[in-house]
Amino acid sequence: MASSSSSAPSSQSPKKYDVFISFRGEDNRFNFTSHLHEALRTNQIDTYIDYRLEKGDEVWPSLEKAIKDSTLFLVIFSENYASSTWCLKELAKIFECSKNQDHLVMPVFHRVDPSHVRKQSGSYERAFEEHERKININNQQLQRWKEALTQAAGLAGWHCGFNR
Repeated sequence: MASSSSSAPSSQSPKKYDVFISFRGEDNRFNFTSHLHEALRTNQIDTYIDYRLEKGDEVWPSLEKAIKDSTLFLVIFSENYASSTWCLKELAKIFECSKNQDHLVMPVFHRVDPSHVRKQSGSYERAFEEHERKININNQQLQRWKEALTQAAGLAGWHCGFNR
C-alpha cells in the first residue's frame, strides 16, 4: 500500500523565506540578532528580517505577508520585547499562522528568564501594565498577546543568558 502523503500534491504554496526572525530591535538588533542573521545567511538560509522592508512599503502588511511566506519562526525574547506592540502583534500573527499551516516556532530567550515570558512577570508584567493604560488597545487584544507569550514560552527553546 503506497503512502499518500509523499505523492499527494501540496495545497500550500511554496514558502518564500526559510526563517522569519521576530525581535525587539532596541534590545538586540546590532548584537545577537545581527550575528544570528549573518550565520543563517552564510549557510544559505533565506531569512526575513525587517532590514528587508522596502522604503515606502506599508510596514504591517509587509510584515504580515513575510510571516505568511515563512516556514520557521525564530522569536527572540528579550527584556523589552513585550513593550513593543509591533512585536506582540507579530507574535500573535505567527501563532495564528502556525495553527493553520505547517510552521515551526522556536523561541530564543536572550537575557530574559523564560518564566517571565510565560507568566508575564518582571519586565513583561510592567509592559502589560503600560499597554493597559493605552486607550487604543482593547482587552481582547491584550489577552491574545498574553496567550501568544504563554504559548511561545511553553515551547522548547534556547535560553541565552548574560554569560553565554
